[in-house]
Amino acid sequence: MNYIDTEERPWGSYFVIHDEKNYKIKRIEVKIGQRLSYQYHNKRSEVWTIISGQAQVTLNGTKDIYNEGDTVIIPVGTKHRVKNIGQKKLIFIEVQTGTYFGEDDIVRIQDDYKRI
Repeated sequence: MNYIDTEERPWGSYFVIHDEKNYKIKRIEVKIGQRLSYQYHNKRSEVWTIISGQAQVTLNGTKDIYNEGDTVIIPVGTKHRVKNIGQKKLIFIEVQTGTYFGEDDIVRIQDDYKRI
């Protein structure tokens, strides 16, 4: 598949599948045992669909387990984090909707990689 953009991160990588004015779609891959920043966004909401692996998702301080086929809804302003707790790479599709999708709309609260 040809991706619009790809980025490597300490926790894994993401691939931009589609980027339009009012939405963006990404494929996100998280290495075993790794997790993204605890963060929120001011200008976008997100919906994650787990397509491979097992995730621990934190939403506003509450942790739940999500498996293949499960969907996570993250409204604008919701503090969130995902961790790969499975034995294989965690892969999910992220659909962003809102008014702005730049990486500078990430407000990090806590980060394992000192990116605050």
